[in-house]
Amino acid sequence: MMLVPRLDVEWDALRRTARARFGVRGLRPGQRELIEGVLAGRDQLGVLPTGGGKSLCFQLPALFLPGTTVVVSPLISLMQDQTTKLGSANIPAARLDSTLSAGEERETVADIGDGQRALVYVTPERLESDAYLEPLREAGVSLFVVDEAHCVSQWGHDFRPAYLGLRDAIRKLGRPPVLALTATATQDVAGDIVAQLGLREPATVRVGIERPGLALEVYRTVNEEMKRQRLQEILDQTRAAGIVYAATVRIVDELWRWLRQQGVAVERYHGKLRAREREEAQARFMTGETPLVVATKAFGLGIDKPDVRFVVHLNFPDSLESYYQEAGRAGRDGQGARAALLYRLEDRRVQAYFLGGKYPDREDCWAVHAALVKGPPGGLAPRQLADAAGLPDNKLKVVVALLDAIGIVERGRRVRKTRDFESPAELERFLTEYEERHSDYRERLAEVMRYAQSSECRMRLILQYFGDPDAPPCDRCDNCRQTADSNRATVNQTAAPSE
Repeated sequence: MMLVPRLDVEWDALRRTARARFGVRGLRPGQRELIEGVLAGRDQLGVLPTGGGKSLCFQLPALFLPGTTVVVSPLISLMQDQTTKLGSANIPAARLDSTLSAGEERETVADIGDGQRALVYVTPERLESDAYLEPLREAGVSLFVVDEAHCVSQWGHDFRPAYLGLRDAIRKLGRPPVLALTATATQDVAGDIVAQLGLREPATVRVGIERPGLALEVYRTVNEEMKRQRLQEILDQTRAAGIVYAATVRIVDELWRWLRQQGVAVERYHGKLRAREREEAQARFMTGETPLVVATKAFGLGIDKPDVRFVVHLNFPDSLESYYQEAGRAGRDGQGARAALLYRLEDRRVQAYFLGGKYPDREDCWAVHAALVKGPPGGLAPRQLADAAGLPDNKLKVVVALLDAIGIVERGRRVRKTRDFESPAELERFLTEYEERHSDYRERLAEVMRYAQSSECRMRLILQYFGDPDAPPCDRCDNCRQTADSNRATVNQTAAPSE
């Protein structure tokens, strides 16, 4: 059941509720447009900067909508943080994720089915099961929110295969209005989000992504010793909360041990640690008990710590999207902060290796197609198809989504072939186009290299990358400061009296 909004709510009532329940006294750019769109029942894509108040755009209208607001989040810790904050504001919210006990899950599902939760946070994996979709259908869904929506795009910097099933989940929930939110999205990524989620004539609200207090810096470092020396200088200069990103688990562990040997209080965070270790490290960082964390990109989504004063990237990032999103975790309180990239040319090979294996190749697509041709007419369950094609589950999801996009297969409880090719060349043409499109990962790395080596304003380079060709110089980055110093030196030299 879908409960379509289109509510006529006075802004005075919204403002009073925002102040009383969320402590909000004024709206940030883009928030009013998105809230109005939610209440009007429109599909929307919102691109708001990190710290731009995306959550209010659905949490506030959820208190006025007749049914449940479903919020899809990729990170359990973020869901836990959001539901805890909502509970302290006496706002009925729940979450469905793998950390709940069987008893807690049964109780939560029953509450949702009875319509006792205005907001339900859920991981995309849970929405692959009818057991979780059914109570949501019974409660009636007025709004479907996709947070961190760039995760749905294979052209985004943080693609998650589980997000590919959201379009089907939206359909099964009666096709409620959809609000997709992200902090960073190029025009290509934004278009892919719209296509993958099946948004209908969506309104797009795109707010400028510049962070006025953030100073961008790049340091060329020819070896690991120089990187550590430069990092130590930044730590000595800043002496505040900060995050250091590294490309691999090995580098994180080595740097963590080295910093501890230097007497630095530091946490580490990566996917190879036990969940309890990660949670404890994050908690100590968030409370300020330990001001520094060294981490892979696994640490980031949902990290809402306003007093982070610096973010350092020890290695070459995979794209300007991921770099700017991670760098933007500094200075969320609007005060001055710095984001430094330490790079050497050899680091580029690490990201090229990761990106080269990120997408399925033509052999994977042919393996899935061959398995469906040989299988029963009614298709194969995903697990059966993965075994028949010899692919891991995550890669299978991507391949099936690709073939579904061109009408070759249909997804559901079973994946079935919907048409045959007139010749193998037809699929080959599609796969060639796909590979050419995904070759843009090399272009992404080239853009990061250009950013690192350029003498232009670094903030302007980033803003131009995201579609703002007329961005002015920021007057804060290392290049702008160097230009200003050079200009002052020239003026002083010119003004000096002659002998």
